[in-house]
Amino acid sequence: MKSTTYALCILISVVLLAFTRDSTKKRKPVIIGYVGGYRGLIRTDSIDVWRLSHINYAFVDIKDNRAWLHNEATDTVNLRKLSELKKINPELKVLISIGGWSWSKNFSDAVLTDTSTQNFTSSAVAIVSKYNLDGIDIDWEYPGMIGDSNTYRAEDKQHYTNLFRHLRQDFDSLSKITHMKYYITTAVGGSQDYIDHTEMGKVQQYTDYINVMSYDYADGSDSLSSHHTNLYVSSGDSNQYSADRSIQAFLAAGVPPSKIVIGIAFYGKGWQMASNANNGLYQRAVKPARGGGFTFLKDSIIEKNGFKRYWDDLAKAPYLFNEEKRIFISYDDERSVGEKCKYVKKHHLAGAMFWEYFSDKKEYLLRVIADNFKYKGK
Repeated sequence: MKSTTYALCILISVVLLAFTRDSTKKRKPVIIGYVGGYRGLIRTDSIDVWRLSHINYAFVDIKDNRAWLHNEATDTVNLRKLSELKKINPELKVLISIGGWSWSKNFSDAVLTDTSTQNFTSSAVAIVSKYNLDGIDIDWEYPGMIGDSNTYRAEDKQHYTNLFRHLRQDFDSLSKITHMKYYITTAVGGSQDYIDHTEMGKVQQYTDYINVMSYDYADGSDSLSSHHTNLYVSSGDSNQYSADRSIQAFLAAGVPPSKIVIGIAFYGKGWQMASNANNGLYQRAVKPARGGGFTFLKDSIIEKNGFKRYWDDLAKAPYLFNEEKRIFISYDDERSVGEKCKYVKKHHLAGAMFWEYFSDKKEYLLRVIADNFKYKGK
């Protein structure tokens, strides 16, 4: 009897060890790419499906308290073609992202009551089901705050949580029919204000990933230039944002690291400066200047046409300055992206996401992320 029990224990141990190794192998950091469909038809054949885990299609609008394909003629084509990419890479997941900066105006009304919330989530889940997609990303900019001249209410704080509860219930019901796993993610602002206007500790219970928009911390409309997507703080300003400060705030709010996704900017932000002091960094700005996507920056701007690259070692962030034109540009490059990937691994975060795929058509930055997270391109 003892020998039988011993043999059974050995067998269970072997099975558990194999399961643990398999689980560890599958816990590769996610790479979530936002793909903009608001411009029209997407060249889906140019998307590198082997260097992505998730595609978030941006954006689905809201009309009459329902999820709505604002550009139906092109959205329907884009969604079908994106879904077909899963035939090439069966592990790729495709989600619709609802909202965004311009299309968050109707969120507050759509989730005002239990009935309106249920109608909204049902319409959103119906789009996922119709196009054989894998989930929904909510990009509400922002609950309880004005955003882009949005309707907003103090009650948005609780209604935001209720939105995710309804989504999870709807997907659980759909899963019983399709036997598929559906993902719920949300793009969140990096400020303490955002956390104060939401219940992230509750929201995380219903979501798979919290995508921290750790970019746009500054832009050309600010009176002082700054980093817009820095990993750490390097200014003496105690209110300066950084990816690290944002992520630590979400951890403190009750979001586990395994659900937090760091944001990476595939584009730059520019300032026209008043002087050449300090190569433009943390100086008085006059007006916005062109930034541009990273492929454009790398091929046409960095160390070209009078633009010199500088590195802020405290912030782990690059910047450009053109002394003659007095133009300052903040952006992410290969080095800063590598630092963010190290941060993900060091803090056991879920992975990285970026805005926006076609801002770096040559994949200079995507390849850095994929290499760091051991994705093998084809």
